[in-house]
Amino acid sequence: MTNTALLLIDFQNDYFPGGKWELEGAETAAAKGAELLAVFRNKGLPVIHVRHEFESEEAPFFVSGSDGALIHPVVAVQGDEPVILKHSANSFKDTDLKQALDNLNIENLIIVGAMSHMCIDAGVRAAADFGYQVSVAQDACATRAQEFNGVTVGAEQVHASYMAALAFAYARVVNTDELLAEMV
Repeated sequence: MTNTALLLIDFQNDYFPGGKWELEGAETAAAKGAELLAVFRNKGLPVIHVRHEFESEEAPFFVSGSDGALIHPVVAVQGDEPVILKHSANSFKDTDLKQALDNLNIENLIIVGAMSHMCIDAGVRAAADFGYQVSVAQDACATRAQEFNGVTVGAEQVHASYMAALAFAYARVVNTDELLAEMV
């Protein structure tokens, strides 16, 4: 697991029950992310948190300075773990994420977080394009139902579709337990 970092994307309060943009399975996904986080911390491996804030006060969620934009307590930042602030779906766009990873000589990323169909998708694709070997803990990711052209697609199908696409060309998509077993 050398040269490997855990990237936790957008595990923020607005995605959890009572938040402005609740996701299906956010609590379960965060609990799985917390399992990986605990192992990374125990082994002294790099952890990077990513947090999204919209730049407009009229944003539907993740409003700058709001409690909803804060990282959820289940995966709260500890010590000097870096937090990357982003303003778009792609965690690398207009941030210093790549520089932070390069400074740590990271070659492999394990990515968890939300939303599967948006920021996880964008971040995984960008990471792969930058040459990182990416693994996605699919059960540590969450999303919500989507509507398009009068058709509602359930969260489970949205998640499965995006994980299938990422697994096809961008990442190794596995369950948290499989990644944990590799870290023993």
